[in-house]
Amino acid sequence: MFGRDAVRRVIRMKCWLCITTEENWRVIREKNVWGVPDRHKNAIAKVKPGDKLIIYVKQERVKDKVVEPRIVAVYEVVSEPFKDSTRIFSSKGLKSSGETFPWRVKIKPIKIFDKPVEFKPLIPKLKFITNKKKWSGHLMGKAMREIPEEDYDLIANEGV
Repeated sequence: MFGRDAVRRVIRMKCWLCITTEENWRVIREKNVWGVPDRHKNAIAKVKPGDKLIIYVKQERVKDKVVEPRIVAVYEVVSEPFKDSTRIFSSKGLKSSGETFPWRVKIKPIKIFDKPVEFKPLIPKLKFITNKKKWSGHLMGKAMREIPEEDYDLIANEGV
């Protein structure tokens, strides 16, 4: 009766790029929960059940090797935002090392990529990144950001 796009418009599903570390990616995968620090509670407050989350693991240095930024999974939000200060996420490397990422949503996996999708090759095609040369500025200082559906579709179908 309704096509997928028509249903999306009626429901107003939003798509989010969620920025995390390798260590916290393991927590997300194991516990099926996404969390953000207190300073990002306004962002997660906009998240609703049915929204889609793309998990972006940022670039990290492991010993002498640089691990490039990558997309590791796509999830669907299955709860309203809630507060839980139980320490499950790592705050290693953050200024506020006692951060518990208390603002959370429960999530369910849609797709966990067998092989992570490299992020940098996607940059020229992504609409939300308007400055292709200084692309990291679109993510810096954020825990999550809304992205257009076209970008969600591009990323979600990349690892197929």
